[in-house]
Amino acid sequence: MLTDAELTVLGLVVERPRHGYELDEVVGERGMRDWTALGFSSIYYVLGKLRDRGLIAEVAADRAHAKAKKTFTATEAGREACAQAAEAAIAELRPVHPPVLAGLANSPVVPPERLAAALARRAEAVDARLAEVRRAAAAQPAAPPFVRAIFGYSISQLEAEAAWLAALPGGTP
Repeated sequence: MLTDAELTVLGLVVERPRHGYELDEVVGERGMRDWTALGFSSIYYVLGKLRDRGLIAEVAADRAHAKAKKTFTATEAGREACAQAAEAAIAELRPVHPPVLAGLANSPVVPPERLAAALARRAEAVDARLAEVRRAAAAQPAAPPFVRAIFGYSISQLEAEAAWLAALPGGTP
């Protein structure tokens, strides 16, 4: 079983051999930080775990980045593990635990004016994030279909949340 971070890094290495700095750039460009816990330092931690499990291997390559020391490629076992994990992640409906649900479950203790203000702040944040994701998607018109699908999914989710917030009676649950 691969974590979301492991699957993300492994998938990027399956695409083509990459070094940590390039992985970090792609994670940022594709908006992957929004749905993975991949910071710059955790990329190297994940690469080490994948290498230790035999899913990736270090390859000799020209340094594409002045600070890059190692470039990694997927092994055959890594390609298979990536395919299996990706298929399962797509097919299986898994519970998600957004903090907003815990907040809503406890919203009766929040004074009405503060609850309305919190929901208004959330609506503003959703609108801002939606605009940001749309800009990022538009900046990559030649992106492969799977990248466009990721942006499309994120946009649909944000649009659904914006519609839900707008439909709340009196701005409160």
